[in-house]
Amino acid sequence: MSTKEQGKMPADIKKMNFEDALEELEDIVRTLEDGSGALDEAIDGYERGAWLKKRCEEKLTEARTRVDKIVVGTDGSVSTEPADLD
Repeated sequence: MSTKEQGKMPADIKKMNFEDALEELEDIVRTLEDGSGALDEAIDGYERGAWLKKRCEEKLTEARTRVDKIVVGTDGSVSTEPADLD
């Protein structure tokens, strides 16, 4: 069973940082908007784009969680504390 059939994110995308995933996603969107490719290529691009979008969302959530952990004390000191994710 392939990665696509199992519903698991492709390994190369799972390793991507936010910027690389977003750049590839933008490239795919431009290609799809151009409409000059074959139908099968467009479908594959759309599917990969969906995974890239999911990866970008994951990385943004991670970043938001890290920022939420930063606490500025009344004396101006900066510390971190566990984020309440529930």
